[in-house]
Amino acid sequence: MRAHMIRALCAVAAGAAILPLGSAGTAGAAASPACRTHPVIAYVVNQMSGTVTPIRTATNTAGKAINVQKYPYAIAITPNGKTAYVASTLLGTVTPIRTATGNVGKPIKVGQGPEVIAITPNGRTAYVVSEASGTVTPIFTVTNTAGKPIKIPYSSSYSPSGYPGQTLIVSTPNGKTVYVASQSAGTVTPIFTATNTAGKPIKVGKDPFDLAITPNGKVVEVVNQASDTVTPIFTGTNTAGKPVPVGSDPWAVAITPDGRTAYVVNNGSDTVTPVSAVTGRAGKAISVGSGPVSIAITP
Repeated sequence: MRAHMIRALCAVAAGAAILPLGSAGTAGAAASPACRTHPVIAYVVNQMSGTVTPIRTATNTAGKAINVQKYPYAIAITPNGKTAYVASTLLGTVTPIRTATGNVGKPIKVGQGPEVIAITPNGRTAYVVSEASGTVTPIFTVTNTAGKPIKIPYSSSYSPSGYPGQTLIVSTPNGKTVYVASQSAGTVTPIFTATNTAGKPIKVGKDPFDLAITPNGKVVEVVNQASDTVTPIFTGTNTAGKPVPVGSDPWAVAITPDGRTAYVVNNGSDTVTPVSAVTGRAGKAISVGSGPVSIAITP
């Protein structure tokens, strides 16, 4: 598992862009003057010391470490930048941190082995994927209380949160649905945020390893590691399209800002395959370095 994870306040998406605290803009948008008066802080999860270190990006200086629960792993920050949520895989808890003060709230009990957190665009709900219990727990950010765990397909021989470093829970831009992949079952489950209920699992390929959603929210691209394919899911009907063959051992996917092309990283063939999100066809593979594992696209 990763030794640490890092996120920054007002990050639009991991690897995409960092906006000043309080910005409601999108990647590439200019921040409002009010936003520019606030500092931008990066938060580093220190797994072995059970702490989170704030880094003031203007000066690249570290603040006082914040004590959280043992063996912290994942972190996510609300869109307004006011609260960071840190998951402890060992204790099955999520600790809220008030970013203005660094004060730590009461740990929130979730399922066993939480490793991924996603927060809806309106910031009202954080969804925590817990690998050991095969559940997704909603946390209501206004009260910092947990809702009823939502079951997803799961086998103890796999982790529904996937390989460490891959994002296997994504939210539609309107926040109405989150999609969670289960590696063991080869499925992606839609969760409807208005009711916090799961829809019918959508069958994809073997060992879904990464997810990305188009900016318009119409298509979720699912990387199937053991099938060497990418499966599109059409969010309007929650149905899967025809799998698209890519390279060997695909690990990750990123989508261009215009939503037209998904780029799939093929770890086994040292290539990146462009896939049209419009036609569903793969382009010519692009040779890269040895053992590619991740990808990010500028806004």
